[in-house]
Amino acid sequence: MFESYWRKMGDKCTMVIAGYESLSYFADAKNLCWFLEPKLEEAVKRLHLTVGNAVVGDHHVVVGTGSSQLIQAALYALSPSDEPEPVSVVSAAPYYSSYPEVTDFLRSGLYKWAGDAHTFDADGPYIELVTSPNNPDGVMREAVVVNRPGQGKLVHDLAYYWPQYTSISRAVDFDVMLFTASKCTGHAGSRIGWALVRDKDVARKMTKFIEINTIGVSKESQLRAAKILGAISDSCLPFGPSKYDNFFEYSKTLMAERWDKLRAVVKRSNIFSLPKYPNQYCLFAGDSSEAHPAFAWMKCNDRIEDCDKFLREHKIVTRSGRRFGTDPKHVRISMVSRDEEFNLFLQRLSTIQWSG
Repeated sequence: MFESYWRKMGDKCTMVIAGYESLSYFADAKNLCWFLEPKLEEAVKRLHLTVGNAVVGDHHVVVGTGSSQLIQAALYALSPSDEPEPVSVVSAAPYYSSYPEVTDFLRSGLYKWAGDAHTFDADGPYIELVTSPNNPDGVMREAVVVNRPGQGKLVHDLAYYWPQYTSISRAVDFDVMLFTASKCTGHAGSRIGWALVRDKDVARKMTKFIEINTIGVSKESQLRAAKILGAISDSCLPFGPSKYDNFFEYSKTLMAERWDKLRAVVKRSNIFSLPKYPNQYCLFAGDSSEAHPAFAWMKCNDRIEDCDKFLREHKIVTRSGRRFGTDPKHVRISMVSRDEEFNLFLQRLSTIQWSG
């Protein structure tokens, strides 16, 4: 859905890389993350300072091929190497549907998926993945106390902590924080994510994981991401010609319009319901508003046992609540598709009548 903004920007983010450039594996041999392009590190720190959503001063920046690679790198770096059994990895349901697969795909001897943080009660160390705003339901999350104090380590997945999705209430300051360009700017195809890591040894281990896994991260993608993040920071400067040149203002307006349209359709229905989000003051925008998550966490009424199956019968593709560790009455629906796809979704949803 952000394609419309980037088309409007024309060639502001166009860049040319000559054939002789970016040949080496190394970007900055003196940096702990030696494959991190200095321009990207500078752009990342500038954007966080501009938005005010994360503390960057005492954190190391580690770049990854999207936040998916960084999740695996963080699990590797935080897992004790001297434990007889793999460390348990948990997240509070409904949790991001890829967490179980990402955790168990390699059948690592270091860590294993242990399910819902609310019900986890095993002894020993654990790693909790905290997604805030949460995917799929858009709720702001805190860590769940699932074990004895001091045994747990936290990874904060903050992919959606940007002003178009939710109010920026503070600059978060956690030990390991993950972000991704795909959710911030819409450029999913560039596959760039970054971690802000307080502990030097953890950052070094994460860098080692990426070194062994992919020998670094594409320089072309990093340089493009740096250009785009820089353009976003520039768009937030107070002397811009229009507030709609501000990427986050523009994107927030689009998200709010889509949510208004969806709520109107759901309100006319006796089949579906949506979460309600409280108004919260945003330090970046300087006003109060409700959240506009990238996904709608929609619930079917009690007469429908499997909401995903029901909607697919009406040619609406969703992701079942089962994938997120909860009941099949819920589904996750993307709010960030192209206009024609989103409008077709609303049209099909509005024609559904319950005949059971």
